[in-house]
Amino acid sequence: MLNRRQIGAVSVLTIDRPQRRNALGSDIMRALNDALDNLEFADEVASIVLCAAPPAFCSGSDLKELATMDIAAMCRHEDETARVVRRIGYLEKPVVAAVEGFALGGGVGLAVGCDLIVTHPECRWHMPEVPNGWLPPWALGSLSARVGPVAARRLVWGSEPIDGAEAHRIGLADYLVAKENVEAEAIAIATRLAALPRVAAAATKRFFAPIINGGAEASDALANRIFAENCRDAAAKATLQRFGMRVS
Repeated sequence: MLNRRQIGAVSVLTIDRPQRRNALGSDIMRALNDALDNLEFADEVASIVLCAAPPAFCSGSDLKELATMDIAAMCRHEDETARVVRRIGYLEKPVVAAVEGFALGGGVGLAVGCDLIVTHPECRWHMPEVPNGWLPPWALGSLSARVGPVAARRLVWGSEPIDGAEAHRIGLADYLVAKENVEAEAIAIATRLAALPRVAAAATKRFFAPIINGGAEASDALANRIFAENCRDAAAKATLQRFGMRVS
C-alpha cells in the first residue's frame, strides 16, 4: 500500500492503491505516519520523494471509506489526515512530491504539504469540494502559502480544473517536466538536496517551517469546523447521499 525503496540517500515512498486511485484512506495515512516516524531518524536518509502508482498521484479522500461514517466521524478522519500531512512540513528532511496524472481534492493538499512539487504539463489539478457543497477541510493554509490567498481562493472554488502548466505558472508546482520524467526528476532534485550539508539543509527547513506552516494547524481546525457545518446543508447532503454516506 505504501512502498519504500532507497536510492542512495533518497528514500522513495510510493502510494500503491491504483484500484482506489491512490485515495487517502485511514490505512494509507497510518502507513505514511509510520514511514515519517522511521525516516525522520534514519541516518541513511537525507531526503524523501513522495510519488504514487499510475494512473495518478491521488484522488483525495477515500469516498468508499467515508461512506461508512457519519459527519462527526468524517471530521475526525479528515483531522487526522491533516495532522499527518502537516508533519511533512516539520520534518527536517526535504520532501519532494512527484505529481503525475491528476491530483484531486486531498491529493492537492498532500502535494502542497511537501516542500517541492514536480509535475507535467498535462497533469490535472482540481479541488472539487466546493462544487460538491463543502469547504475543503484542510490544507488551505498551505495552499495559500504557495500561491497566495487570491489564487488559492480561485482554486478552492473549483469551478474549473487547471493543468500542470498553469499549476507551474502560478507557483503551485515548482518544476515542470515531461510526463515520463516526473519521478526521475523528483529523485534527481532530492539527490541534489541530499548532497547538501545535512545540518545546514535541516536548519533551512527548520527556519522556514514556522513561516510557511506556522498557521496551518489553526487554519485546518477552522476549515474542519466549517466543513462540518457545510455537510449539513442541502447541497452537501445531496452529494453525500449520492455516495451512500449517512447524513442527518
